[in-house]
Amino acid sequence: MDHWVALLTDVGFPIAVTFYLLHRVEGKLDIMIETLHQLPEKMNS
Repeated sequence: MDHWVALLTDVGFPIAVTFYLLHRVEGKLDIMIETLHQLPEKMNS
């Protein structure tokens, strides 16, 4: 049982941090993609 707890603390924390950072980056990528789609319209104006 102690092996599973150690494995969870060693692996679980990095996985949680990775998912948190991916969630934050996803929102910023959506904004960047939207801005890139609007760029040709703004350049023609």
